[in-house]
Amino acid sequence: MPKVSVKVKWGKEMYPGVEVNTDDEPVVFKAQIFALTGVQPERQKVVCKGVTLRDDSWANFKLSNNALVLVMGSKEEDVPSAPVEQTRFVEDMNESELATALDLPEGLINLGNTCYMNATVQCLKTVPELKNALLSYDKSSGGGTAGELTSALSDTMSALEGGGAGACAGAAAKLLRALHATAPRFAERGPGGGLAQQDASECWTEIIRALQARLPSAPNAPANRSSVIEQYFGGTLDVELVCSEAEEPPTRSTETFLQLSCFISQDVKYLQSGLRSKMSEQITKLSQTLGRDAIYTKTSKISRLPAYLTVQFVRFYYKEKESINAKILKDVKFPLELDVYELCSPELQERLMPMRNKFKEYEDANVESSLSSKNHGDSSKEIKKKDPMRSVPYWFPNDVGSNNSGYYRLQAVLTHRGRSSSSGHYVAWVARGDSWLRCDDDAVTPVTEEEVLKLSGGGDWHCAYLLLYGPKILQVPEVDDKPEPMITEHDDEDPPIALA
Repeated sequence: MPKVSVKVKWGKEMYPGVEVNTDDEPVVFKAQIFALTGVQPERQKVVCKGVTLRDDSWANFKLSNNALVLVMGSKEEDVPSAPVEQTRFVEDMNESELATALDLPEGLINLGNTCYMNATVQCLKTVPELKNALLSYDKSSGGGTAGELTSALSDTMSALEGGGAGACAGAAAKLLRALHATAPRFAERGPGGGLAQQDASECWTEIIRALQARLPSAPNAPANRSSVIEQYFGGTLDVELVCSEAEEPPTRSTETFLQLSCFISQDVKYLQSGLRSKMSEQITKLSQTLGRDAIYTKTSKISRLPAYLTVQFVRFYYKEKESINAKILKDVKFPLELDVYELCSPELQERLMPMRNKFKEYEDANVESSLSSKNHGDSSKEIKKKDPMRSVPYWFPNDVGSNNSGYYRLQAVLTHRGRSSSSGHYVAWVARGDSWLRCDDDAVTPVTEEEVLKLSGGGDWHCAYLLLYGPKILQVPEVDDKPEPMITEHDDEDPPIALA
């Protein structure tokens, strides 16, 4: 009987009807207890019929419906502290003390090889439009397993926004169960009986697919963008196929994407070159002229840029001899600021120019002002206050959720450390204002931009696997009366979005 309903007793408190799934790791049950009592899992002693629950195995810990489970342990704040507290320096603090001192956000507890899920959630949390849509999601709207996964992710976002460690642990346990229900392969067990490690990119895809089905787009979204995902993550490609073996007219079509792929070859040293190589490739398909398979050159150009651009480094390939997804460790550099202008169609490039010119205009003005200040100095003793700034919209007027400049700023990196996708460890590195945070399950610590840029690969350290770029925002003085760049829209509608 893998699922049972038990009574949990902690001190004078009684919690009836606690559902336990013994197919999950024991730490998942301890996370539920943490959510109920506030007692950290490492402080818990869980006993039933004289048998103590271990962290790694249910062993002889037998549960039945309505069984009484005793929990012993104190909440961290209830543990008496030393009467005199010495001064603590940042360098001497552990991760928990550092998080409190620096007001760092909550992390997500690892429930047994669930780092892939935790890292995915922390990266997606950096998209404010997606986070707000989840926080306002109607959990009573149904929707089957996709609805349950969206509801669980909504609870997780709420917990991460300030629910505390207990709420985050309970939300993570609920999210894991919903993920298992949506995609049962994530519930697979390893040789030792514990949950097997999973591919973070596959988890990302499953979550995005569920959100695409359940989160409606904003009221001001284009008619052909029916979900928040399509609105803010969806792009469009103009594709041309030219046969290399026969004279036949080119075939033109459109495709949609929710992420771009950077294939890693011997020649690829930078993200931009990896993206370019994918935009022009040779494929084999049936030629109606020749009546057989022929080689075609497939050329793709972006005709709609999403506000948030996801890029996957194709680092894993199937190694038949060992039957594993082996990893390409090659160092591929990626920038903090990405310009994808050259990947766009001529029509889109033309529409991007007004905002790009505005960026250049203000950057040139800032450089000129800086040089002038250095050359002439400031004769006035009074410090001049900076003018209040405002953000210029990053989208086209008739396409909220698009990118109108081609400029992006890196805001999240999902990394993998190890030699195969079914082993190792996943971590999220996310931007917060002008600083960066490393979200390693429930341990959140500050890092520098230099440390983030070292995640490009080349060894056994963490390698970037997924990059999430957000729109580069142009800040101008509020007193600036210059008109905003107006970009005309095409009347042609994009095709429905589908997962790439």
